[in-house]
Amino acid sequence: MTKYPRVPPPLDRVFASNPVFFVTVCTYRRRPLLATDPLHNAFVQFSHRAYEEHGIAVGRYVIMPNHIHLFVCGPNHFELGRWMGMLKRCLQRVVALPASPAGRRLQKTSIWQRRFFDHVLRNDESYPHKWEYVRDNPLHAGLVANADNWPYAGKIITIDRI
Repeated sequence: MTKYPRVPPPLDRVFASNPVFFVTVCTYRRRPLLATDPLHNAFVQFSHRAYEEHGIAVGRYVIMPNHIHLFVCGPNHFELGRWMGMLKRCLQRVVALPASPAGRRLQKTSIWQRRFFDHVLRNDESYPHKWEYVRDNPLHAGLVANADNWPYAGKIITIDRI
């Protein structure tokens, strides 16, 4: 039997002083469920509430059909994994899942991959440079001719300390 190495701890447990995280979260089996007005509205509302109630700042973001890129930072006690779980649950509620062959909605099945990718932006990394890469995702995917025309991207709070 092959023994797999233990998964490293989430980065929020490694870095103590409220870093800026670059996060990517994908749908299960890369199903194209996310780039919709209801999901975008729920994401924006969740992000505003997170800032107003907990001081958690979502900076720039792009919602693609099967994944979301975002930049986020929070106070010293911010737990990225817990926050991402709440975000995923919130967004799952507004996703219109296709019906099963029996005609029932498959709402009990999670739309998300189990984990997410997170990267701490180091002081020598440029947030604007990273954003340009993320912003161009819809362009590279052939969804728009100009990245500025993608309706499911923007900025909630300005994160300018990097």
